[in-house]
Amino acid sequence: MAVPLVIIRPEPGCSASLATARTMPGLEIHGHPLFEVSPRSWEAVAPDQVDALLIGSPAVFRHGGRGLAVLKSLPVYAVGEVTAAAARNAGFEVFHQGGGALQGALAELDPQHRRLLRLAGEERVSLTLPKGVTMEERVVYASMPREMSPELIALLREPAIVAVHSAEAVRHLSAQCVRHGIRRAPLRIAALSPRIAAAAGDGWGEVASVPYPEDKALLALGRQMCQDPWPAGRAAGR
Repeated sequence: MAVPLVIIRPEPGCSASLATARTMPGLEIHGHPLFEVSPRSWEAVAPDQVDALLIGSPAVFRHGGRGLAVLKSLPVYAVGEVTAAAARNAGFEVFHQGGGALQGALAELDPQHRRLLRLAGEERVSLTLPKGVTMEERVVYASMPREMSPELIALLREPAIVAVHSAEAVRHLSAQCVRHGIRRAPLRIAALSPRIAAAAGDGWGEVASVPYPEDKALLALGRQMCQDPWPAGRAAGR
């Protein structure tokens, strides 16, 4: 018997994931955001001091505010189709659309783009810069953790698959399970990357991940896990 898939990412990503998941047959899907994204005050860099922008989330364009306006002349290295679409909708030119992680985008830099400005959230992955490349960072948004709702607590007292989109999310989920006395052994984690899977820690029934951070792939993994009874052959992604 299939178990439910639970999405805990903040809005509007939660609703977007739910919409995609509902196109997949045989899924019982629930959305319960455990985070709320809010903007942070930040000071833009003068555009003549930067060659290109490095962006890893569409939340940058939703929450970047007025500081984005002075940067619209700069080309964007965007990770993922959704981030690239958000950049174009905000009036930016996407120079490169990567399909993997931000580190991979650095390997695709044009030689003329040696001074980068990374716009990101408070929780962000550390990057190793290529030789001769410099990067400034600005935090433009943060994901604020929320308490579990009574509905989510009740849902997670039974076997379920939880899709997690960040290391912060899986750590908060674990802490909330402890706080509310929820056993983790009946719960299984579908993670957006091996790095996120590694942050899950022990005690879950299973931790699996997709090899590249793409929401459709994560939901497909979640669907497989929902329909498979504790497969021993699937890699745990750690």
